[in-house]
Amino acid sequence: MNIFAGMEPVPAPPYLQHGDTVGIIAPARSIREEEIIPFTGLLEERGLNVARAPHLFGVHHQFSGTVEQRLTDLHAMFTDPSVKAVFAARGGYGTAQLLPGIDWEVVRDNPKWLVGFSDVTALHAAFGKFMQTLHGAMPYSLVMKEPQDQDSFTRLLKALSGENIGYILEDHPFNVFGKAEGAITGGNLSVLYSLAGSLYEPDYEGKILFLEELDEYLYHVDRMMMNFELRDIFRKISGLVIGSFSGMHDNKVPYGMDALEIIAERANKYNIPALFGFPAGHKKSNWPLIFGRVGTLTVEKGSFSLLKYV
Repeated sequence: MNIFAGMEPVPAPPYLQHGDTVGIIAPARSIREEEIIPFTGLLEERGLNVARAPHLFGVHHQFSGTVEQRLTDLHAMFTDPSVKAVFAARGGYGTAQLLPGIDWEVVRDNPKWLVGFSDVTALHAAFGKFMQTLHGAMPYSLVMKEPQDQDSFTRLLKALSGENIGYILEDHPFNVFGKAEGAITGGNLSVLYSLAGSLYEPDYEGKILFLEELDEYLYHVDRMMMNFELRDIFRKISGLVIGSFSGMHDNKVPYGMDALEIIAERANKYNIPALFGFPAGHKKSNWPLIFGRVGTLTVEKGSFSLLKYV
């Protein structure tokens, strides 16, 4: 049996109710207890309880613990019947290290919402074989150098409670007009690039692909786009949603295009309906996206663009 064969469409885990417990794990970088207090306070104000993984505040080099300790925390949260959703505390780097050691039958047989963004893309991609997941703000989001706003958390908690979410956005100069339908997938571009060719990368066929990025060189953005192009990803997807590409770097000799122009070049080349400027990623606004759920994308000239779920 190939446990990664997945299913279409993937189901939504049970939604949160007042009084439920959510768990927090740190699958990548370490985090201090005081850094999650604003977030746990926000959850408790909304009637939710918080369970902290045993190694949540551990330190092993730059990580919250060894690979084995981080795996123990992840498995503990998914086997604990009282925990109804699991938040990654923060990103950084290290989540992909867990993938080979995860007991995938545990994940498949105990569906619950996984929430996070950035480096957590590695878990979204792999967990997405079995269930819908939520790309959105994390505990560390409230204490970042540029903290993410409470509106993003409010939207996230509404999605976790089962309220319908959909978005209307103003026109963007890089938009490519058209309509698309498909399950939404994606996340951080660098992490998706690192999963290329593995068991864990998303199935892009017919999907609406969301991308965001932080702190990359422009030539490397093009390198990753070239990888997607060489693997024919742009012919497979039905649409593109582009979030924030923040903190980009250039070399002494300028690359000649910014990150959005690099992506827009491919969207136009392959005539992919594309919505630019979606407020998700590492900036102040980080609106939630339900990965694995079928959505519709409508991008029209001189009009508001629509992204909503079927």
